[in-house]
Amino acid sequence: MKNIFLFFIVLWLCSCSQTKKDSIIHTAEIPVVAEKKPDADLSRMRIKVGEALTFCNSKNLNNDFCILIDMSLHSGVKRFFVWDFKNNKISKKYLVGHGCGSNSWSKDDSKANPGFSNEDGSHLSSLGKYKLEGRGYSDWGINIKYLMHGLEETNSNALKRFIVFHSWNMMSDDEVFPKGSPEGWGCPTISNNAMKEIDPMIQYSKKPVLMWIYN
Repeated sequence: MKNIFLFFIVLWLCSCSQTKKDSIIHTAEIPVVAEKKPDADLSRMRIKVGEALTFCNSKNLNNDFCILIDMSLHSGVKRFFVWDFKNNKISKKYLVGHGCGSNSWSKDDSKANPGFSNEDGSHLSSLGKYKLEGRGYSDWGINIKYLMHGLEETNSNALKRFIVFHSWNMMSDDEVFPKGSPEGWGCPTISNNAMKEIDPMIQYSKKPVLMWIYN
C-alpha cells in the first residue's frame, strides 16, 4: 500500500513538472511584435507643398522655404519639416511638441492622438497656416520666440492665446519613438539645437515665413 502511494506521488510530481515545462515553451513561442515607427507620407506632403507655395506667393510670404508640421505623425518621430521650395525637397526635420490639453503638462499622454482647439485656455495646439513674424525674447529654451499670426479660422486666436514658436530644454534632438515628445500648452516646441539652426533662416528672411500645422 505504501509503495502504491509513493508511485502516485512520483507520478503527480512528474505531471506537474511537464505542465510547467510546456507552459514555459508555449510562452517562449509567443512572438513579440514591436510597434512600427511611422514615416511621413511624402506624396501627401508634396500636395501640401504645392498649396503652400501658391499661398506664399499670394500672401507675399517667403517662397524659398516654408515649415510644415504633420500632426498625424507620432510625436516621438520627426514631424517638423523645413521644405526647400527651390530644390523641391526637405532640407531639415526635427521633433516638435504639441499641446497637452487636459492631460499632464510635460508628459506624452497624447503622443499618437493629439487634440486641437482654437479656444483660449484649452492648452491644445491649433491647426492651420501661420505667418511667423516678430522675433522676441522667450523664457523658454534659448530665449528666442517667434509670434505666430493665425491666418485661418482654426488658429485665429493664436496671438491672444500667447501661442508662439520657441525651443524647450526638454525636447530631444533625436527621435524618441515609441515614447513621445513632452507636451506643453499649445506652442509648437523644438529642441534648443534645432532652434539654433532654424532661427537664422527665419530671422534673416526678407519676407515672413509660412508655418503650416496640419493633421
